[in-house]
Amino acid sequence: MKTILMAGVFSMAAIASQAETTQIYWDDLAPAPEPYENPFAGMESDQLQRLANLLRYETQSPEALDEAARNDAASLRQSLTAEGLDVDGLFEQRLVVMQAREKAANTPNAEILGQSIRLGGYVLPLEMEGEKAIEFLLVPTVGACIHVPPPPANQMVHVSYPSGFAVTGLYDPVWITGEIRAEHAMRDVNYSDGASQVAVSYTMQAGAVEPYTE
Repeated sequence: MKTILMAGVFSMAAIASQAETTQIYWDDLAPAPEPYENPFAGMESDQLQRLANLLRYETQSPEALDEAARNDAASLRQSLTAEGLDVDGLFEQRLVVMQAREKAANTPNAEILGQSIRLGGYVLPLEMEGEKAIEFLLVPTVGACIHVPPPPANQMVHVSYPSGFAVTGLYDPVWITGEIRAEHAMRDVNYSDGASQVAVSYTMQAGAVEPYTE
């Protein structure tokens, strides 16, 4: 009788543990965006291009510019000012926009940290034992970090799974389950003709890695 009762307790605990696991989606990994002023959003493409050209000139040392380049820079500034643009103010706001976008790309969502979650994605192996990946990045799209630029840091999860998941190659689709935590780190990604480092904002010691099914 005692054995039966204990088995029932463990079974109920397993059910409760499963019930506490929340399925999330990639959008859930990004926090709600903080508002910021973006004066570039409504500008014409020609204005944006001329601003970029002027910035390129003005971030070089004067000695690096020949007379034609200096004249072009002066003409660009004059034309943009004549159109009512505060060129220096726009250059300052550019830094604000860049910082806001960097923060949005790197900051984890505090609302999901410490939760047991289930998330579907693609395996980008980092460390193998035989044919099993014991450490990998979970990424939202096929080709991420290798064939196309890496996703934002808060759109990737560094996964440790000592049991190993048998992979057939790059980007096997899987479900991962475990407690998600914040850990901003640079991870080395190796591929056939080189290597690179990518920034990752999440980490997980996975309790389960399973082939993806609907």
